Amino acid sequence: MATAIMTALSSAFLPSQLTNSRRCFFNAYYTQPIKQRIFAPKIRASTTASVETKPADPVLVEKEVSTNKNIFACPVCCEPLSLIGDRVLSVDSAGSSLQCGCCKKTYYGKETHLELTVSGGSSKYDDSMPLATEMFRLPLISFLYERGWRQNFIWGGFPGPKKEFELMKGYLKPVLGGNIIDASCGSGLFSRLFAKSGLFSLVVALDYSENMLQQCYQFITQEENFPKENLMLVRADISRLPFLSGSVDAVHAGAAIHCWPSPSAAVAEISRVLKPEGVFVASTFILDGPFSFFPLMGPLRQNMTQLVGNQLFFHERELEDICRACGLVGFTAIRNRRFVMFSARKPS
Repeated sequence: MATAIMTALSSAFLPSQLTNSRRCFFNAYYTQPIKQRIFAPKIRASTTASVETKPADPVLVEKEVSTNKNIFACPVCCEPLSLIGDRVLSVDSAGSSLQCGCCKKTYYGKETHLELTVSGGSSKYDDSMPLATEMFRLPLISFLYERGWRQNFIWGGFPGPKKEFELMKGYLKPVLGGNIIDASCGSGLFSRLFAKSGLFSLVVALDYSENMLQQCYQFITQEENFPKENLMLVRADISRLPFLSGSVDAVHAGAAIHCWPSPSAAVAEISRVLKPEGVFVASTFILDGPFSFFPLMGPLRQNMTQLVGNQLFFHERELEDICRACGLVGFTAIRNRRFVMFSARKPS
């Protein structure tokens, strides 16, 4: 719903004819163009100057799950989680349990995913999120996401999953072989590509929507010879990530940041869990050009955020500012009409 609103806004108010009219403004801000062309001829890749900112009484069996899976932390107190029993964490997480050694809270594996939200295990209460988040928890939206919803992003300049995957691999090159969190993974479109690529030792498909994770699980089970051993599905809140500080090599968030209730809180959490030199790469929509100067756009953004929890970004500088405020450096961005893919890293 939130993405559809942004796409509709883009189509209604920012037709393709406006693209040329904003190039002078865009190029004036980006002073170090990268000459590489990665896909369609209209794409411009560029960088900005980086600014450094410095069940009752369970029996615990302390297991080294594996050298690349012991990154989980309690979302309540951020202390390490220990695996209970003799199961192995995997895509088939049903029956798996983790317990925090500090607050003693136990987290359980559902049929399709690990439940690692703060409210996980509550019998009467569940956190309600803004409309932009709750919409994607609906079974119908989760079912449609890879069956028509995501394909419509092409009208905003998104080049398609395969080309987007090639783009992000360029950003992720310094951390290949490490672990990666596919944040707000939806139905696991990119999580599955990461797992099948063999480029990472562990892929965590993370989303707040149970139904999106169920769709991801179904896609995995329907595919023959899918490499399940290094993929895990986790339900968690993007602003309360269940990972140890400094334990993650990379975080990817495809077409997601505009749906987060608080992008700055989420990026701060991403910065916390990233290792030094860890990479954050994400994509979203930008509503820039002449229309961004319209006097009512500021109030419109505020009302959209308050009403549905959807974020409107008018320029790459806003994304860079969020990254810098959360301690990330080396911001770079690639544009194609409304589409932008950007990256920043945790300083060493």
